[in-house]
Amino acid sequence: MKVRYTYRLRPSKTARRRLMREWGMCRYVWNRMVEESKRRHELNRDEGRLHDEGFGDKTAQRYLTILRNLTCDEHGDRWLREGSVVAQQQTVRDFSKARKKALLDRKNGIAPGKRAGLPRFKSKRDSTATLNYTTRGFSLYDDDGGTRLRLAGGIGIPVVWSRPLPGKPSSVRVSQDTDGHWYASFVVDKPAETPLPETGRAIGIDPGVSTLMTCATIDGNGIVDETGAYDLPHPEYGRKAHLELARLQRRMAKERRPKRQKPSNRYLKNKRRAAEIQRRVQRQRQDTANKWARRIVRDHDNIAMEDFKPKFLAKTTMARKAADGAIASVKHALEWQALKHSRTLRLVNPSDTTKRCAHCGAIAKHRIPLKERTFRCDSCRMSRARDKNSALNMLCRAGFIPDGVDGVNPRWDAVPTGTRPANREIPRL
Repeated sequence: MKVRYTYRLRPSKTARRRLMREWGMCRYVWNRMVEESKRRHELNRDEGRLHDEGFGDKTAQRYLTILRNLTCDEHGDRWLREGSVVAQQQTVRDFSKARKKALLDRKNGIAPGKRAGLPRFKSKRDSTATLNYTTRGFSLYDDDGGTRLRLAGGIGIPVVWSRPLPGKPSSVRVSQDTDGHWYASFVVDKPAETPLPETGRAIGIDPGVSTLMTCATIDGNGIVDETGAYDLPHPEYGRKAHLELARLQRRMAKERRPKRQKPSNRYLKNKRRAAEIQRRVQRQRQDTANKWARRIVRDHDNIAMEDFKPKFLAKTTMARKAADGAIASVKHALEWQALKHSRTLRLVNPSDTTKRCAHCGAIAKHRIPLKERTFRCDSCRMSRARDKNSALNMLCRAGFIPDGVDGVNPRWDAVPTGTRPANREIPRL
């Protein structure tokens, strides 16, 4: 399994300047590729040919060779040849891949709002530096201060080794975030994880209102636990940082200059501080999601989760809380942990899971408002928390409780159990 390991870099002032110079060359190559692609598209359109003819991956690589040999400055120096050919070739490959995906989506008739767009120009002001190197473009060497990263061109950068690499990296991506910090992301072929011991337990997960994720578990003896020991409360990291972030954004609005004027130092300082706050909130959300997902996967063999759509939640009254809790990141973290440790994960269709009784299977005929937090069945007179009832319905619909929660066969057929596929696709029921 190929995975990425990301580490913080501590480049010197000279190394930062050389990295930005390399990025400037790669950005120039990207923009020239976009310009040439548009030129050939207009030429082919005028001649009545297909717009994707004549500028494939091999043609783009040949065009890169022409650029490196003919691009000169005012003194006649071929300045593009001074950069790393590995990084520039990777830029061309990324461009060809993005262009091919956009043309394929357009050919398949995907809607404009859902298909990938054609590559666009990258500006110096709005784009962040990203350099990709294959094996022949970087190396790791030992120094007095520890193991360092050496890039093509002799750029040596200290690495903060927060954890050891499990193997020899096949490629590395050196990038800069909005805070100005540099990172190295290594691709490593990691051996398979040691399987976790079986627990015989299953869990149903439903995104809630009072809590971000509401859980209900059942053990091998059929005993249901609704105490909420595995519930994920709303951390509200964004709400806690809202006041400080709003103050900085008001200052930036007052100090913002016209588009073609250089921004003031005070504006750049406030922009950097705002980016640091947003980065801190993002990392807090990711850390909370990963820890919760790891705990769920460690203690349960079978997991049933509502197959919710984050874009749909963004249009409901739960939009603010769902965005603050990064509910999509929580879902992706659980999918990745289940795949990593070979646990069975079923994504369940949320249709009628709120209105259906988990005890007898009857569906409520009336609409249940969001403010009503207790579910009461008119058929069996059962009463329990609304989100807990939905979580138990996830277990029933996924087939982990074929006979129902309380030993009563529901009025709808349960999905038969099965083993999880080895690929990345999660079964959606």
